[in-house]
Amino acid sequence: MRIASFFCSLLIALGVLAIPAQSRAQVAVGISVRIGPPELPIYEQPFCPGEGNIWTPGYWAWDGDDYYWVPGTWVLVPEVGFFWTPGYWAWNGSGFIFYEGYWGPVVGFYGGINYGYGYFGHGYEGGRWDNGRFYYNRSVNNVNTTEIHNVYNTTVINNTTVTRVSYNGGSGGINERPTPREEAAAREKHILPVPAQIQHVQAARANSALRASANHGKPPVAATPRPAALHDRGIVPAKEGGRYNPPARSDSNAARPSTPVHPNELPAITRPSTSSAGNPNVDQKYQREQEKLNAKQEQERQKLQQKQDQEHQRQAQRKADDARKQQLEQQHQRQTQELAQKHAQQQQKLQERQQQPRQNPSPRPPKEKP
Repeated sequence: MRIASFFCSLLIALGVLAIPAQSRAQVAVGISVRIGPPELPIYEQPFCPGEGNIWTPGYWAWDGDDYYWVPGTWVLVPEVGFFWTPGYWAWNGSGFIFYEGYWGPVVGFYGGINYGYGYFGHGYEGGRWDNGRFYYNRSVNNVNTTEIHNVYNTTVINNTTVTRVSYNGGSGGINERPTPREEAAAREKHILPVPAQIQHVQAARANSALRASANHGKPPVAATPRPAALHDRGIVPAKEGGRYNPPARSDSNAARPSTPVHPNELPAITRPSTSSAGNPNVDQKYQREQEKLNAKQEQERQKLQQKQDQEHQRQAQRKADDARKQQLEQQHQRQTQELAQKHAQQQQKLQERQQQPRQNPSPRPPKEKP
């Protein structure tokens, strides 16, 4: 369970394994959670640490057992002219999936979530680019004007209904859909989270105080001046927490169905222990084959998971009825079982080949008589 939890968290940190740094579609992370994330906490934005940094709002992430808070932070923009599109949770008909954020020339869809500080559900009101420099809107950003002079002040009229709901769709979720421009933004050239953001997520995951079960929706570190600076004196605690419904806990993860429906609900792939064949060269050969098989099976799981996530997304956009949703879930369950059976057969064949050298040793040629 812990191996699977780490893998899910790593996917959240990296976006999706094997996805290039520049992508042309918003990535749905390969996990599905049965219970929605807590409400967004209320917190103050720390001072911008320097020119060229753009605010990235905090959000709830999932580590396989519980939600944990990834604090909002200032991040140095990776490319001039780029903005940050925050990630968001969305109901896909059977569970909540996370759409990874990205950098791009246009702010795309982020679920209609009101993250604040310029991200009020659609677009970004926190700043603009002008002749290669980023200008900050002081009405929504906490900027020290004695150090940063490229600022302006434009009052933002927020017509979005003020809500702290942190997910799109489903019961009680934000009922917003992407505009044509936002859909186009997800298909344009963009950059996935930079290394500093990945480190920030990893630091948050490692901090037990940021788990929702520990802070009950009110994280002690709600925002930081820099990525991964969870102990910086400029950190900001949450002023007010949100409603939190803890997931059911058990060793078998009761939040998941007993029969896996999607590849991310299968047990983590582990390499079975094998006894030595007595020949170092043979042992190394089978070890390489085992690692190669594991990598191939993991890629096949990810590919099928992405395909199923896309089908869920298309179904949600078409507003399918319950009968069609159930039919799609049955189809996904069948696909997942067939993939698991295929992988089990591949593993069995490999183990059988590993046993052959010991069960049927090649006879040694007789020594020639002088």
